[in-house]
Amino acid sequence: MSVPEIEVQAVPDDAFLLDVRETDEWRAGHAPTAVHIPLGELQARAEEVPKDAPVYVICRLGGRSASAAAWLNHVGWDAINVGGGMQSWDLAGRPMIGENGGDPFVA
Repeated sequence: MSVPEIEVQAVPDDAFLLDVRETDEWRAGHAPTAVHIPLGELQARAEEVPKDAPVYVICRLGGRSASAAAWLNHVGWDAINVGGGMQSWDLAGRPMIGENGGDPFVA
């Protein structure tokens, strides 16, 4: 199954950005407006993801988010994988914040 993909630079600033990484990765650094639902919890928490707008899904490199986007599309969402994940996000200079009190980084 083919999953729609977008480059990090093309993700709209007002997009619903779903981060499916693990909690330690999230705490190290994430996009300021992202919503965190680890991949393992996505099926149980899918109702937290809006259906009225595209959902941009991100992880560290793009593998987990591609799986999440494929599943979301299969069950009725409009989901787009963010190619290259948070590593590309960081390299592109997109804003990041951390939860550990230090400078944000991609774990």
